[in-house]
Amino acid sequence: MVFSSTTLRRTVATSVVTVTLAFGPLLSAIAQTISLSGAGATFPEPLYQRYFAEFQKKNPGIQVNYQGIGSGGGIKQMTAGTVDFAASDTAMTDKEAAEVERGVVFVPTAGGPVAAVYNLPGVSQSLKLSQEVLPAIFAGQITRWNDPKIAADNPGVNLPDRPIRLAVRADSSGTTFIFTNALSAMDPYFKGRVGADKAPRWPGRPLSAKGNPGVAQTVKRTPFTIGYVEASFANENQLQTALVENEKGAYVAPTIENANRALENVEFDPDFRVDFEKLGAPADGYPITGLTWMMVYKQYPDAAKADAVKKLVQYSLTEGQALNDDLTYTEIPDEVAQQVIQAVNSTVTTGGSASR
Repeated sequence: MVFSSTTLRRTVATSVVTVTLAFGPLLSAIAQTISLSGAGATFPEPLYQRYFAEFQKKNPGIQVNYQGIGSGGGIKQMTAGTVDFAASDTAMTDKEAAEVERGVVFVPTAGGPVAAVYNLPGVSQSLKLSQEVLPAIFAGQITRWNDPKIAADNPGVNLPDRPIRLAVRADSSGTTFIFTNALSAMDPYFKGRVGADKAPRWPGRPLSAKGNPGVAQTVKRTPFTIGYVEASFANENQLQTALVENEKGAYVAPTIENANRALENVEFDPDFRVDFEKLGAPADGYPITGLTWMMVYKQYPDAAKADAVKKLVQYSLTEGQALNDDLTYTEIPDEVAQQVIQAVNSTVTTGGSASR
């Protein structure tokens, strides 16, 4: 068959119209999808992945991607402007916040216990670790499992005559800060030797791994180790977990109930950060309990992205809070949550350059 030039032009034109009609809705949907990228703390990562999955079901036009790289990494990426939001278990210091050109709003999302986890073959009951013993282990003062001080906390337990191996974070970590902040409140020697820090200088040559998942796996596969992870990672990996002495002298487990007791009297500053010294020394409940924050910019490059961030914060502090308890996280008090939502809605605007 021979086509004339006129027929060919008509055929091509018709094809273009057909393709446009067929793919128009798809192209429109793609164009309308807003992508938010975030990075930071692994402490709340199981919770955030659940938040974002549920959020996207209700907001199919907004895609949220989150990478758990540690609180320090999240702060660095937010400072560099390479993410749309970050997450940290330490929020930010004043100095760190001042370095964020587009400004920052702190969004507390949850709290939770950090478990002292260990791998002790032949010992089935949960070890009790006092406020004297636990800091001494991580300060390098107690180095063997059958040390008399550990034995005194655990009468009748057959403790092995083996060296203790520490398992700690290799990355700059908010979980590490929560843990060292609490141990610093328990013991002056630990505070001077190690101190409250996201990346402290540990004694000896500890095993190190990235993220809560890395430390959990290190403890799980290495006999005679002790480390620390957010409690949900301890539960998920079925790790042996210590009962830690609190301010009242009771030995308590890192449960959601005990974490709630520890955070009962937490006071938030006007910018929704907290006094970490007070946070590290709760009057009751589980003594190694912390908070975690999302951090969003005050300025975004366009209205669509700013609105998407506002919706994400709104969801996380309303419907999302109902997910916290199931994953061993505490909820943010409703009054505080509403204040945060109001602050984000009134503060987050357009005008900042895009993440790069």
